[in-house]
Amino acid sequence: MGYKVAVIGATGNVGREMLQTLSERNFPVSEVVALASARSVGREVSFGEDQVLKVKDLDTYDFKGTDIALSSPGASVSAIHSPRAAAAGCVVIDNTSHFRMDPNVPLVVPEVNPEAIAEYTKSGIIANPNCSTIQMVVALKPLHTLGTIKRVVVSTYQSVSGAGKEGMDELFEQTRGVFVNDSRDPKKFPKPIAFNLIPQIDVFMDDGSTKEEWKMTVETKKILDSTIEVHATCVRVPVFVGHSECINVEFEKPVSVEAATRALSKAPGVIVVDKHEPGGYVTPIECVGEDAVYISRIRKDPTIANGISFWCVSDNLRKGAALNAVQIAEALARDYLKK
Repeated sequence: MGYKVAVIGATGNVGREMLQTLSERNFPVSEVVALASARSVGREVSFGEDQVLKVKDLDTYDFKGTDIALSSPGASVSAIHSPRAAAAGCVVIDNTSHFRMDPNVPLVVPEVNPEAIAEYTKSGIIANPNCSTIQMVVALKPLHTLGTIKRVVVSTYQSVSGAGKEGMDELFEQTRGVFVNDSRDPKKFPKPIAFNLIPQIDVFMDDGSTKEEWKMTVETKKILDSTIEVHATCVRVPVFVGHSECINVEFEKPVSVEAATRALSKAPGVIVVDKHEPGGYVTPIECVGEDAVYISRIRKDPTIANGISFWCVSDNLRKGAALNAVQIAEALARDYLKK
């Protein structure tokens, strides 16, 4: 017996990826409903190879009888409709930032803290973490088990798809404009993104950090271990899809490169590609469409007593959003809903 599943924000980048991932992984559905704002009603989106769904109006949709909702419509919209869906008995897996730090909402990465899914009964909502946090904690979990992590310093190189379709369009138009001498002023980003880097993602906070950097800190603590200190610098780069991170880890006890490599190689959701030769590492363009978090450039940090550094890349629309949400839904259906 299958589940009735609603995808909220079905016309967006993440919503479309959610529909594709549900189909690819053969999630047991009896019906799939595509929801979006009133202006998208009647548009068609694909589910699988041969099924086309007509978008329905989120504002008027009755969630009674819907088992699971995968939601990615933006934080302000989720603030209204995720509690409404939960009140109707639908379990919401919310991809926005709105509920992540709510103490009554579990923040889940299935490879890291699947046991937290059980807390969904408190609110009827499960939060999907920030894309940059997800790939980092998937990599950190086996290392924390190995040597107990004290401190993480991470620099991210995040693709424009993390800012939605508008971000991707802006990179495309600005890149094209360089070659045809048609300069385009930035709209989505604070400075030009084509052939450039922008050391700001989200708004600035009082301490000089950006909100994206704050998210990586507090979400890692909630998901993995509240005692881990995290210092992040988040940078937007002119890449369409795929987030990259350079991660430096300080352990409480000595951890060798060999032991770290073995632990990462055995970890669920992780693939290690680390050859000490030109091209012996994974770049963001190679991870597009892939489920795994890829780890390369594992090496000792000789500047601290117990330090390891490594390079980490992942498809931010898949593992960083849609795939993680579907994996949560799979665990929810298998272990808790059980039709």
